[in-house]
Amino acid sequence: MDGKQPLEVVFFKTGHGNQPVKEFLKERSKEDKRVIGSDLYKVQMGFPMGEPLVKPVKTVTGVWEVRSTIPDGICRVFFTVARGKMVLIHAIIKKTQKIPPNELKTVKARLKDFNDRLTGQQKGKEHPTRPQGRSFKEK
Repeated sequence: MDGKQPLEVVFFKTGHGNQPVKEFLKERSKEDKRVIGSDLYKVQMGFPMGEPLVKPVKTVTGVWEVRSTIPDGICRVFFTVARGKMVLIHAIIKKTQKIPPNELKTVKARLKDFNDRLTGQQKGKEHPTRPQGRSFKEK
């Protein structure tokens, strides 16, 4: 490692307490989890980095995607970075070149929700991430 501080990984939490990316990952096979977790760990330890593993989402400022190749296609885990945290906001299995518009809409809505609550945190509102981070280092 070149002296960079690793990012703390946290899952975005909806206003209802759901953690969509965590739920998405739970549904994946053991092998998928291994591949996706390994890729997230690389980003956690080395961000900022570029393609082929990480790519900015051009239509959503401040959001990147981690691209993991799994048997079902390409898994995309969308994240933003705030206060030294890598916040996982959405995940999909993508089978086409472009991100489907409904998925981009979800990413934008969750990013807005996150930023609104991050700003409101100073006023005592709940922060949209889980309390502690997680390392995706393989065991």
